[in-house]
Amino acid sequence: MAGSNVFKVLSDEQRRQILEILKEGNKSAGELAEKLEISPAALSYHLKLLKEAELVTEYRKGNFIYYELNTSVLQEIILWVKNLTVG
Repeated sequence: MAGSNVFKVLSDEQRRQILEILKEGNKSAGELAEKLEISPAALSYHLKLLKEAELVTEYRKGNFIYYELNTSVLQEIILWVKNLTVG
């Protein structure tokens, strides 16, 4: 499974909120920090962990870095959990 620490990363409420916001569409770091009402340093820490777990990707557009949800990893997790069920 991609991002072996994905469950640990998902255990944090603010990181789950970031994913919920990104579900609406790509956002810049400034937009994310504003919506979450957290400091840029705190956001940077959470985004680093989300990127390491491959749950979020980033791209540069002009002077801004945008973040987007990596749904393929989430689909892989859902499939893995479904395969755990008996019957």
